[in-house]
Amino acid sequence: MARDLSDLLALALDNLQSPAEVRSLVAQTKHCFGTFKVGLELFTRFGPPILDLVFESGRKVFLDLKFHDIPQTVGNAVRSASRLGVQFITVHAQGGTEMMKAACSAARTARNEGLAPPKIVGVTLLTSIDASALLNELNVSVALEQHIKILSLRAVDALLDGIVCSASDLPHVKPLLPDGFEIITPGIRLLHGDAHDQKRVSTPKEAIRNGATLLVIGRAVTEDKNPVAAAEGILRSLE
Repeated sequence: MARDLSDLLALALDNLQSPAEVRSLVAQTKHCFGTFKVGLELFTRFGPPILDLVFESGRKVFLDLKFHDIPQTVGNAVRSASRLGVQFITVHAQGGTEMMKAACSAARTARNEGLAPPKIVGVTLLTSIDASALLNELNVSVALEQHIKILSLRAVDALLDGIVCSASDLPHVKPLLPDGFEIITPGIRLLHGDAHDQKRVSTPKEAIRNGATLLVIGRAVTEDKNPVAAAEGILRSLE
C-alpha cells in the first residue's frame, strides 16, 4: 500500500546545499516519494549533473524551471530539457497559449530522438500570491479563483499534460479539467506545520480529496531534524 501511495508524493530538493546532501536524502526517502523535484535554486547551482542523483534512485524527476519567454525560446529550452530524460517540465501558464503550444510541440519531438516525452505542466498562480497581491501588485482585477480558472483552461486548450495549482483552488478548477490531466499541488503542509512564505496551503489529505494527482512536499521534510520520519509520517497520513 505504501508503495502505491508514494506515487502521489514528490519531494522538493531545492534548499539542500550540496550534491552529497541530495544523494543522501534521496536514498533515505525514495521509499516515500515516487518523484523528486529539482527547481531553479538547485539546478542553477549544480547544473544537469544534479539530476543523475535522482535518476540513480530509479525515481522520477520533476524539473521545475517554470519557463516563461517568447514561444521560440521556450520551445528550444523545453527541447533541451527533454534530452535530459526528465518526466515533468513546468512552464508558466501566464506566458500565453502560443508559448504553451510551443513547449508541448518541443517535448513531443523527444520521440524522434528515441526518448519518452516529458509531461508539460502549466503553473497557474504561485502559492505565494494571494487575492490582495493579485489585485494590488499584479493589477489583475478578476477574482483569484476566476483568474486560475482562465489559466487552467488555457493550459487545456494548449494541450498541456497538466497544471500546477494550489489545493485550495482545486474545487473551482477540477470540474473544468479533462480525465487524466495531471494536477500537481504545491504548498502542502502537515496539519500544524509552518506555511513559510506560502499563503495558500493545504494538508495532504485535503489536496487528494480535492483532486490532486501529485503532492509537492518541501521544507516539511527537508528542514525537519528527522527527515525520514517526517516523510514516513506524511505517507502514513494518506493511508
